[in-house]
Amino acid sequence: MRSKLGISGSTILSDPDQFDQLFKTGIHHIEIGEFPDKASFYHFLQMAKQNKVSFGIHSPLIRGNSKYDLIDYVSMDPGEARKNFEKEVALAASVGAEYILVHFPYFKGSVSSNPRPIIEEGLRYLSELQERYKISIVCEPKLGLNRSPAGIHYLQQFPKKVWETYQLSICIDMGDYRMAAGDKWKEYIVPLLPYTTVVHVHNVSFSNNKYYWVPIHPGLNETDGHYDMKSMIEILSERKGRYFILEHTPHSRPSDSYVDEGLEWIRNLIG
Repeated sequence: MRSKLGISGSTILSDPDQFDQLFKTGIHHIEIGEFPDKASFYHFLQMAKQNKVSFGIHSPLIRGNSKYDLIDYVSMDPGEARKNFEKEVALAASVGAEYILVHFPYFKGSVSSNPRPIIEEGLRYLSELQERYKISIVCEPKLGLNRSPAGIHYLQQFPKKVWETYQLSICIDMGDYRMAAGDKWKEYIVPLLPYTTVVHVHNVSFSNNKYYWVPIHPGLNETDGHYDMKSMIEILSERKGRYFILEHTPHSRPSDSYVDEGLEWIRNLIG
């Protein structure tokens, strides 16, 4: 099975008026969430069917719902967040999504207690949903508040054999992992490769103490203030059958030609 090159709804901020931009030549998969409403979601489904592309759902399905609350309160009670997420899992399965992706493990910052049982309880919950609804659940480890790398560090320390027992996939977000692990990113990513099915592809631009996802491009490297991502892509593409999702946002206003150059570059890298 060849790897699939896909694009994220983040590139248009899931704007229904711009859905056409997601159906680019050579794109066989779309990952999308945070729709403004259910009507736009069903409109997207119709377009995906017409264009014969597969799709995955990035939770939350509707903008404003929980993004980070499965473990601890960020914007809502975890119990409420889990009820909402189960509804999304059921819906994603019913409409033929290839997977549903959720931010997990997400820790706002360091915790005083042992994070292992916290992560394992969450894995147990997600694994039960995966089995109940027969759809792949992909876990995306994320930076916490103020770029806290705690959750990514805790996952690195978590026993991989325990993770394996729950049969859940992982998404590697290239930007988060470079910011969390720096030059030691291989130590973090390589142990996760057997479970990695999705890669969020972008570089990072820093401005006024903020950061933005910018398109992957061969011209970006460490010397111009971004990250050199080539080695990471090469390692992640050694195993076929993964989804490589272009996940930049429009904030840097990249031109279509610039995005296409990066698209062609990564297409050649992943074979």
